[in-house]
Amino acid sequence: MASKVTLADLAKLAGVSTSTASRALNNSPLIKQETREKIQELAKIHSFSLNAAASRLRLQKTNVIAVIINLDDETEQSIDDPFLLKVVSDINLAVNRQGYELLLSNSYMAGDDWHGYFISGRRADGIVVVGQGKQQHRIERAVEAGTPLVVWGDPKTACNYPIVGSDNFLGGKTATQHLLDRGARRLVFLGEPAHAELGERYRGFQAALADCASADAQLVRIDITSQAAYQQINQMLRQDGLTFDGIFACSDMVALGAMKALKERYVSVPNDVRIVGFDNIAMADISHPSLTTIAQNTKQAAELLVAKLLAQLAGEQPSSEQVAIALMQRQSS
Repeated sequence: MASKVTLADLAKLAGVSTSTASRALNNSPLIKQETREKIQELAKIHSFSLNAAASRLRLQKTNVIAVIINLDDETEQSIDDPFLLKVVSDINLAVNRQGYELLLSNSYMAGDDWHGYFISGRRADGIVVVGQGKQQHRIERAVEAGTPLVVWGDPKTACNYPIVGSDNFLGGKTATQHLLDRGARRLVFLGEPAHAELGERYRGFQAALADCASADAQLVRIDITSQAAYQQINQMLRQDGLTFDGIFACSDMVALGAMKALKERYVSVPNDVRIVGFDNIAMADISHPSLTTIAQNTKQAAELLVAKLLAQLAGEQPSSEQVAIALMQRQSS
């Protein structure tokens, strides 16, 4: 009976090192596709089955990328937010295409020591963080500890780690200018500018208003949830009546919460109040009226996030990158 082929035997047949053969069998993107296919075909011919657990231990790799939903302690926003789910779904596809698995967590579960929990604990090879939040101390601590890490956030942020995200300033300016072009003159910004991304959207809001002397505006700070928007708009209408004719909401969920409150009090959207959201979630197109919003290219961003993380794992130092936004004009404006 022929002796069983070992990994070393397979590597010799392919003319590569044992570690290269192991990575190829693990479908590592660090190995050329042609080499991966050659070694995987040899493995089939010789009925070779790789002990994945032993291989990962030997190579000190998990072939897992952790995705952390970075939520602020005081927010009611949760992982079931439709936009967060969309971002995670696109990242998952991008991770799988590179031969990695995805481990989903949130900032509560991971605690403050992300490096110890994910990297030293051998749970993942690197981290994709979704959201900068109001403070970046957990992110900065992880980077200082040597964690391979990329962030979905605002690329204009001055930092020593790569950030991928939309042009939030342009998105805010575009949304606000659209409201002005449609005749709105008493505008409300619904959101919390202390968040890095939302702060840029608010700057865009202010920039558009600076060019329109006849417009008035107010900042209404709320949590990033539909419920917070619903309660706030109800409170404003009870106290002061209808004092605004345009709303730029920091997210689509916030916009939909505001729209619900207005409709329940028989305020017409868009005849009395025009609304623009941000994110272009699926619900924006099927709401009634359908929601005008700023679309973010999450698929492109997901590909960039994963590519930049893999570049770090390969010893490179990738830079931040910005993806385009687009105005999706619908019935609410």
